[in-house]
Amino acid sequence: MDTTHGRRRPGYMTVMGNEEADVRTVAVPGLDDHNREILERLPGAERYRFLPLLSIEELQYGEEIPVLELLEKAKKELDEAGRVDGVIGFWDFPVSTMVPLLCAHLGSNCPSLEAVLRCEHKYWCRLEQREVIDEYPAFALVDPEEDDLPPDGVPFPMWVKPVKSFSSDLAFRVTNAEEFSEAIDRIAEDVDRVGEPFEDLLAMVDLPREIAEAGGTACVAEEAVEGRQVTLEAWVRGGELHLLGAVDTVNRDDVPSQDRFVYPSSVPDRVVERMASVTERIVHRVGLDHTTLNVEFFWDPDTDRLTVLEVNPRHSQSHAELFADVDGAANHLAMVRLALGEEPDMPRGQGPYAIAAKWFMRRVEDGVVRRVPTAEEIERAQREVSGTTVDVIVSEGDRLSELPDQDSYSYKIANIYVGGSDASDLEEKIRRCTDLLPFEFGE
Repeated sequence: MDTTHGRRRPGYMTVMGNEEADVRTVAVPGLDDHNREILERLPGAERYRFLPLLSIEELQYGEEIPVLELLEKAKKELDEAGRVDGVIGFWDFPVSTMVPLLCAHLGSNCPSLEAVLRCEHKYWCRLEQREVIDEYPAFALVDPEEDDLPPDGVPFPMWVKPVKSFSSDLAFRVTNAEEFSEAIDRIAEDVDRVGEPFEDLLAMVDLPREIAEAGGTACVAEEAVEGRQVTLEAWVRGGELHLLGAVDTVNRDDVPSQDRFVYPSSVPDRVVERMASVTERIVHRVGLDHTTLNVEFFWDPDTDRLTVLEVNPRHSQSHAELFADVDGAANHLAMVRLALGEEPDMPRGQGPYAIAAKWFMRRVEDGVVRRVPTAEEIERAQREVSGTTVDVIVSEGDRLSELPDQDSYSYKIANIYVGGSDASDLEEKIRRCTDLLPFEFGE
């Protein structure tokens, strides 16, 4: 396992003259403005052309996710685009599971669909982990249509969640049998929206009997583990794991929602090395290759217990600007280069800041958005608070509880990316930036 980040790559420059002939096209399902800006700032960006594939609205909105129809539409768009050299994707389902199929359609580099599904099906992934590591919580399969009582062998408090969901949607922390039953009832109401199209993709591979019987609409109950939450970002090529870095997840005190991501992690190096060893065994077991990935862990500093929370067969777009601020290139660069069959060769410590964070501006209560910061107010905040980028993710008239990409306990209204000299500098910049961003809500 290679734990180095490679050499610094030169900065990018404008494509001119005959250099156009060397530009390689990378298709990106659900390419949004924020990620496009990050891609266009990558070192060597003059070498790439980023082709939008399907709209973000098609992929994330609506009561249904017609994944097979979306897949066929995406293939048609690829065929009509001329030469396309690779496909990348930042989003969770359905993009994460469509990318290997679109890559196979092109004949380009990517992980296999089966390897991706082994990671994305939460129960299947736990079974695979159990074969090669000890760092996993107690877990059990739950049928939301049949099981009203908590499973044996999983202590309270526990998390109950569908075997396939995203952004912590339909994930509930429960402390007794009554809360368990309430959570199962709520999950059963909405689990089909993601679970049924997920089953369409499961049908494309040979499944173990236990996974075939569980399907895509089952749930998993898992022991709630305490400690510091840390995500290991990495990539794998030719079966060899390479580390990008470790990112802290800091959760809120009032509700079980994420407050911010901070890079680099402040956990000891020896803990990161243990996480890397665990990740390497999982990656080899599930067969992931030619992809970025991240594994979320809990580390309890009092007991030194390390526990795998989740395995994602893609890197986190939420960490992209953090890596750019600290290391000099977003983790998107590794994904782009892998898709093109190239070595990522990522820089380290070449960014303008020593530490960086993504802070989630949230509202706990539901409501209708009456006012969001104007473009001028956002520009002023970014100008007056150096090293910040503001991404408002709600619009006037939105009802928070109807927005996609939200967890079960609070509502994101903006993301603030910030770089600084140390943790206290980050805190001060976040406070100042928040004061400059007026929101108003009504019932």
